[in-house]
Amino acid sequence: MDIDAFVGAHAPRWFRLDHLARRRRLSGAEADELVDGYQEAATHLSVVRSSAPDAALVAYLSSVLARARTRTTGTRTTSWRDVATFLVATFPGALYRLRRWWVGTLVVNVVAAAVMTAWLVQHPGATSSLVSPAQADQLVNNDFEGYYSEFAASHFAAQVWTNNAWVAALCIALGVFGLPVVFLLLQNVVNVAIVGALMIQHDRAGLFFGLILPHGMLELTAVFVAAGVGLRLFWSWVAPGPRTRGQSLAREGRTAVAVALGLVLVLLVSGVIEAFVTPSGLPTWARIGIGVTAEALFFGYVFVLGRRAFLAGHTGDVAASAREDEVAVAG
Repeated sequence: MDIDAFVGAHAPRWFRLDHLARRRRLSGAEADELVDGYQEAATHLSVVRSSAPDAALVAYLSSVLARARTRTTGTRTTSWRDVATFLVATFPGALYRLRRWWVGTLVVNVVAAAVMTAWLVQHPGATSSLVSPAQADQLVNNDFEGYYSEFAASHFAAQVWTNNAWVAALCIALGVFGLPVVFLLLQNVVNVAIVGALMIQHDRAGLFFGLILPHGMLELTAVFVAAGVGLRLFWSWVAPGPRTRGQSLAREGRTAVAVALGLVLVLLVSGVIEAFVTPSGLPTWARIGIGVTAEALFFGYVFVLGRRAFLAGHTGDVAASAREDEVAVAG
């Protein structure tokens, strides 16, 4: 095939197709012309690939066809409406559907931390074997309280947010393996129990709870949500139910991504509380009250708005219409 003659004969149609694909608005006749041009150019591309594989021409026709295909099949663009749907339906619906996993994780960890703290308080020798007297003195009298006022509030909020988001992301990302999530949770429980026991043994219980509760309730809840979702991801391929293991894992993976995005906002709130409320001069009851309010709002968000969204069919998975669009485009 004479490639130059082929290009000369059909190039005007390709240019016209590219022009239509780039137009913001099309009339009915132009839309029909776009579809016809797309089908014709697709045939031309097939001919070029099989008869005269010119790399530059193949690349050009492929780009023109990609733009035309996008215009004919449509695209899903992010808008404020999409953001609103995510916040009032997708994210809370996912949290509600997976509530047994993360609420169970929360309860087990809180009970474990309480039991471990109480045991360490009753056995001072155990804490002294884990932390030297000098380290304990530094922690109790300087480091624990100083941690919340060491940096400027705005910088501290960013640091806390980034760190906690990373921990939550690890719980979800490693969830498919199961055991790493358990290890992260155990490590967290042990750290909290040791610090809490040391503070209580040195008569600084008021300072400990006054500093950790305002932000810690929402912060740890977010981590437990991430861990629960991660463990559900692990269980999705261990016991997939009526689906295949791949289908079950894919479904929970898509939901996990939605939850991870939502937790970024939850951890941002807890980070702001930790930076601006926890070290503030407000009375202890007021600071803890703010933390309790934030926690109550989160649970209300899940069990009121989330329940409503779940009953309306929002589970945190990609909408069926979006998956169908993706298949149509790929085809």
